[in-house]
Amino acid sequence: MFSVFKKLDWFFKYYWKRYLFAIIALIFASLLSLIPPKLAGFFIDQIQYDTLTMKLLTILIVGYLLLAFVHYTVSFFWDYTLFSGAVILEKWLRSKLIAHFLKMSPPFFEKNKTGELMARSTNDLKAIALTAGFGVLTLVDSTTFMLMIIAVMGFTISWKLTVAALIPLPIMAFIMNKYGSVIHNRFTEAQAAFGEMNTGVLESVRGIRVVRAFVQEDEAKDRFRNKTDEVYEKNMAVAKIDALFEPTIQILVGLSYTIGIGYGAFLVFNQAISLGDLVSFNVYLGMLIWPMFAVGELINVMQRGNASLDRVNDILHYQADVKNRENPIMLTDVNTISFDKVTFTYPGSKQPSIENVSITVNKGDTIGIVGKTGAGKSTLFKLLLRQYPRVEGTIAFSDVPIKDLDLEELRQSIAYVPQEQILFSKNIRENIQFGKEKATDEEIFQVMELAHFLNDIKELPNGLDTEIGESGVTLSGGQKQRVSLARAFIKNPEILILDDAMSAVDGKTEANIMNHLRKTRQGKTTFIASHRLSAVRHANQIIVLEDGKIMEQGTHENLIENNGWYKEQYELQQMEEGSTS
Repeated sequence: MFSVFKKLDWFFKYYWKRYLFAIIALIFASLLSLIPPKLAGFFIDQIQYDTLTMKLLTILIVGYLLLAFVHYTVSFFWDYTLFSGAVILEKWLRSKLIAHFLKMSPPFFEKNKTGELMARSTNDLKAIALTAGFGVLTLVDSTTFMLMIIAVMGFTISWKLTVAALIPLPIMAFIMNKYGSVIHNRFTEAQAAFGEMNTGVLESVRGIRVVRAFVQEDEAKDRFRNKTDEVYEKNMAVAKIDALFEPTIQILVGLSYTIGIGYGAFLVFNQAISLGDLVSFNVYLGMLIWPMFAVGELINVMQRGNASLDRVNDILHYQADVKNRENPIMLTDVNTISFDKVTFTYPGSKQPSIENVSITVNKGDTIGIVGKTGAGKSTLFKLLLRQYPRVEGTIAFSDVPIKDLDLEELRQSIAYVPQEQILFSKNIRENIQFGKEKATDEEIFQVMELAHFLNDIKELPNGLDTEIGESGVTLSGGQKQRVSLARAFIKNPEILILDDAMSAVDGKTEANIMNHLRKTRQGKTTFIASHRLSAVRHANQIIVLEDGKIMEQGTHENLIENNGWYKEQYELQQMEEGSTS
């Protein structure tokens, strides 16, 4: 049960001064709280024996007030210090998680759904923070405070009465331990179900247009209802065990009270203790209710925290599939990019997506990648970005193998516009500035002209300050693509990758964008994958892929002379454009 503290020892070691102060202050506050019951018993004895004087009464009242002030001050400091430490832990873990997510490559996100990662970044972190705050409090109160109360009861009143009243304690400890193991298992299942529900909500929100287009609202509601019912049932299973803690403790505490009052009255009648001692004893027994209850809360919180920490650590201990080697090579300039007999198979697949591909690209070249859907165009770009491990053959930048290059430096030199545009729930200015953090409005308007977006920005209600909603939901497909293009253009990278990035724009707009690119990208390398062959016609080299293999290679004129797939597809597209014009 206490293994959660061992797993968090790195945090407690770093903030040992904070936690030492909080625990000492907590113990001191607990010691102060033991004084009033003793004073109450003393006060009652003075009344009983008619020895109470005005001077003594004044001293007792002033003492109570002074004690209350000191106790309040000390309690404030331990509470603030202890629970702010828990907030710091939650902040640290959340920062570690997001940093870890940013290091991960696609295989990680293929194994872990977004909703599940969100659950671990929210609910699980809350449970861990509760362990570092409330868990420490219940640990101290259920051990140190309880022992202090028992010691005061035994040494200052009666050991016989104390032992008799505490007989139910071992029974409670046994039952609480049983409850704790069940809580751990059920809470883990409940958190997993919550993660799946999160994933379902995200998919429904992101795919709302598709859901409506296929009139699947009722089915989506049914799926969500079924998932929420599952989450409800699993949380109710946790709540049922939770609900057993308090009644169990109350019954056993009530038994302790019965023994304390009954046997205590017997000792008073036999003059073994005074009436004031019996009153003090019952006040102390009342004070024991919280430490006894804290035992149950401690087990509950520890098991929840342990389960959540295991779930978070499963993510944090996942080793990045792609990472830097020791002392990576830093390139100042990329003169050539080469693929030498490159073969790659996705994890879990048996069929290679790229097979025996060899290409050499010189600085300043524009390379067109074409082929049927599923031919391997996007995969080729993912390998260029080094998103996957275990690639056969060699990909090299200026004759340096890509695996020897610094990952951050490599990706910093590349701007990538994928098929699916990823926009953020911000305004247009902020989305474009993602490519260059401190870009001015003048620079933004320049790249919007390149992306043929100037007319669109004039029609939007707030211009650059227009909020585009989650994933750019307020923009059309073509507008989203052009904002993504502008974001890549403003980076002005050495290597630009356009992965079918203009599929949602019309042919005339695409032609204008390509003309702008030819003028502004001179001396820099550009890769363009497209189903529309007019987008790559001007390329220095065109690669035709089929089932991951290079079937044709050359300039537009060479490929037309080859009378292969490229010529057939090009002529077909020309006929289609002619028929629609």
